[in-house]
Amino acid sequence: MTDHNADLVIRAAAVHTLVPGQAPQRALAVRGDRIAALSSDPNGLDHWVGARTTVHDLPGATVLPAFDDTHTHLTYAGYGGHDVPVHQARTLPEFLDLIRQRAKTTPEGQWIRTTTNWQELNLAERRMPTAAELDQATDRHPVLVKRGGHNDVVNTYALRLAGITEDTPVPPGGVIGRDADGRLNGRLVDNALSLVEHLFPAPDRAQRIDGLRLASSQYAATGIGTVRDCAVSPDEYATLLAAREAGALSTRVRALISAIGLTSAAQVEDLLDAMADWHYSADPWLRVWGVKFLLDGGLEAGATEEPYACDHAFSGTLTWEPDALVEAVEAVVRRGWRVGTHAYGDRAVRILLDVYERVLERNPGLPAGTLVMEHGGLAGPEQRARAVALGIPVTIQQPLLHDTAEVELGFWGPERVAALFPARGWLDQGALVAAGSDFPVGQFGAMRSVWGMTTRQTVIGVQGPQHAITYDEALALHTTRAARLLGEDHLRGTLTPGRLADLTIWDQDPAHCPSDALRDLNPTHTLVGGLLVTPAI
Repeated sequence: MTDHNADLVIRAAAVHTLVPGQAPQRALAVRGDRIAALSSDPNGLDHWVGARTTVHDLPGATVLPAFDDTHTHLTYAGYGGHDVPVHQARTLPEFLDLIRQRAKTTPEGQWIRTTTNWQELNLAERRMPTAAELDQATDRHPVLVKRGGHNDVVNTYALRLAGITEDTPVPPGGVIGRDADGRLNGRLVDNALSLVEHLFPAPDRAQRIDGLRLASSQYAATGIGTVRDCAVSPDEYATLLAAREAGALSTRVRALISAIGLTSAAQVEDLLDAMADWHYSADPWLRVWGVKFLLDGGLEAGATEEPYACDHAFSGTLTWEPDALVEAVEAVVRRGWRVGTHAYGDRAVRILLDVYERVLERNPGLPAGTLVMEHGGLAGPEQRARAVALGIPVTIQQPLLHDTAEVELGFWGPERVAALFPARGWLDQGALVAAGSDFPVGQFGAMRSVWGMTTRQTVIGVQGPQHAITYDEALALHTTRAARLLGEDHLRGTLTPGRLADLTIWDQDPAHCPSDALRDLNPTHTLVGGLLVTPAI
């Protein structure tokens, strides 16, 4: 092959480069892992074709950049490949029977864990199981039922192993659930999760790699070429490294190492020591992006300025004291890492901006994008303006709102649910905002997210239509703006010569797809670094 030959040439109806003002192109050439050339003439790159060039004539196809999911949990998805698939259940008896069936093939005393991507309101009984009900499924195994990243329910066996009794102190920023009679019901929330989860044995490394192989291919099949994996333990990152070495990753991964459950700067310093060898990775497929903090709870415990609709004595939970979080964040940025902090309720958003402002004042000259707000769910106009003035980017997750709107309605009431993830406001106020799914709470998928941001549709109908954005704006939140937030806009986000050949091929132009079909539209193929990571064309 000569220096003038491409490895791949694609001829299509339209190649949308996402370069402002550039008309759709008709041909694209790839050499190695980079885009080599484009042409507005479908035959304009014929001189790049040699004996070893693969040529694909796709006269009806549309080519777009591959998407970024800027806030998701690939590692959780990887575990889910081998966990009890309770997300398939529609009733609590079905839910419990799935656990009962797994218990029959699991040696006594070994842990049983469930998938995390389910919502109790999707069950006929519209509630979570209790420890007593899990005991009916099995009292000979410790059972860990996970729902998203903030909630666990465990059986009596697991409570006993963890030494949790009715006298166990509740960790700050956590909840140990009780029933109406004050007895333990197996529920654990936020900082109480670690009371049990530290006992769960790490799955076999080969099993975890296989789970990542399956999960990353599922992301890629929806058009996602890069994931920002937002709560990865050091051990889980070591598994990601092994998966990369084994060729098991179908997406690029930018990992946020989890500081969730930590409560002091000293503990964070220990975490940073464990991360030291990962600082200078040049691997374009896998690297550490920074450190993930959790400031408030999720759906049931986001910290709000006004009390909850369901409990006028409750305004959510903060998992850090602000002064302690300032010290912890400073420890991270002084080591040259970036920070992403979960702030969901409006009180958490305000406090996080207070924290970030203090960190910026005490550490002048931090690179742009060092401090990121994850979610910013209830960020109102005043706090959005503060974030823009401070240069704080934000990630939003419309699929999370879609799937959980009914849950949140019960906790926060209709006005606050309609105000969640105000994409229109963020853009109009000049913020750097990028989009993701927050799987396993929201469903991942390139066009599922775009559809949600353009329609504001949820499981209970349209919520907050004034916050809808256009198709082109939504596309940018997963491509050009996402690459900028990750600090990789010189490498990805647009289809231009010299940038990485991360692209998606669609059998129709999503821009002209009827809204009701856009939600479930997937590309026919996804390429990452010029490599086909979905079935062959």
